[in-house]
Amino acid sequence: MRIFGIDPGSERTGYGCVETDGRRHALIAFGAIAASARDGLPDRLARIHRELAALLAEHRPACVAIENVFHAVNARSALKLGHARGVAMLAAVEAGCPVIEYTPTQIKRAVVGYGHADKRQVQQMVKLLLGLDRAPSPHDAADALAVAICHAHAAPPAAVAAAIGDAAPARRGRAVARTWRGYRPA
Repeated sequence: MRIFGIDPGSERTGYGCVETDGRRHALIAFGAIAASARDGLPDRLARIHRELAALLAEHRPACVAIENVFHAVNARSALKLGHARGVAMLAAVEAGCPVIEYTPTQIKRAVVGYGHADKRQVQQMVKLLLGLDRAPSPHDAADALAVAICHAHAAPPAAVAAAIGDAAPARRGRAVARTWRGYRPA
């Protein structure tokens, strides 16, 4: 299953695409859409939408996972971030992809195992989970990859199997781990 993650921002929006079979994840693409602070908000939003729409058309993911806003420094920042999230969601819906939202705490817990991890910890775990030589940069791209990995960990195994065309039922008699403590590799 191909998952496209988005870390929205009005000045820099991170994106990352991973392919997963439910157990292992492979990097497809990542980066950040940077808009000049000199441009007005409408121009920055148009650029985010245009570039995300092109990336979604190129990579054709099964779904889009996006970071949800749960707090902001001030109302003005929250509104700008909300606009960026809106155009990102619009690009996903126009591409025919379902959109799933995760809070920053959910993402950090799924990727690092600790809901209050810092950006460096998230980057290092993304590096390890994807088998990369170095941590993805900028941090917006690493965060977007973390969103995609979070969805890969949250998606039920049957959904992943159906998305990749494996009609075989999940193994019976084996409990599904809900935490890292309960995880036992095959």
